[in-house]
Amino acid sequence: MLAEVIEETRKFAEKKGLFEKRVLMLFSGGKDSSLALYILKEAGLDVSALTFFHRWSWRETLNWAMRFTKKLSVEHYLVDITEGLLREAVGRKGPVCINCKKVMLWNAKWFALNSGFDVLAKGDNANDKIIGALLDQCEGDIRLCEIPRMGIPFFRPLIKYPAEIVEELAEEAGIRPYRMYEHARRRQWREGCPLQYIDKEEIVTPQLMDLAYKVNYEVSKVARRKRVRVSVRVPSFEIMCWDCDEETLEEVKSIIRRFGGKANAPAGKAEK
Repeated sequence: MLAEVIEETRKFAEKKGLFEKRVLMLFSGGKDSSLALYILKEAGLDVSALTFFHRWSWRETLNWAMRFTKKLSVEHYLVDITEGLLREAVGRKGPVCINCKKVMLWNAKWFALNSGFDVLAKGDNANDKIIGALLDQCEGDIRLCEIPRMGIPFFRPLIKYPAEIVEELAEEAGIRPYRMYEHARRRQWREGCPLQYIDKEEIVTPQLMDLAYKVNYEVSKVARRKRVRVSVRVPSFEIMCWDCDEETLEEVKSIIRRFGGKANAPAGKAEK
């Protein structure tokens, strides 16, 4: 199936004149963007990778991403967006992800235009399609979106494939990204960064961002060892876990106590 997808991507790129373009993949190091980057490289496109990181990014996943692009022989740019994220997020209510995506999107646009790239690429799959979102307003084949207000087209080679197919394709390609064993927002693997676990109605501060990182980094050690998915919201210290047993919950609660939280709530939740 992977060979068919690569060939289909190659034919589409040829039809749209993408072989004469420089393509910049927004590359998080997750399964979707890794697979999309792999497919574009194997299809023969002139593709490079762009990864944004900030002070609270997982260094383990960033290291994996750099090894992956090196193995593919793909040029890889790293851009620190800490300053922009602080400017957009601090003083506002969570979730931080909304502000972070805004910073990344506009930084990607200007980085691409100033560095001689013609097309931006993303790893969105069919499950990411949201009616009314910017990239779902394009006409024709939604794999390539010409959006005047952005000033640069977006190429999404996986947008017609549902998440389960993407999983199968990634497995066939041997793509197994480093996992922090986060709880994430969906049952499917969808890791990101610890800032997504700041409580929704909290006013974001640098101190709260630091707490989200420190607590969840320690929790991730337990999660990886136990092979379960755990994250902790802050400052409520709510434990979110797939398939946790009592022993795992007790370990997580002990971490919460080290950071000043109370761990005497019912299993699965710890109070401030």
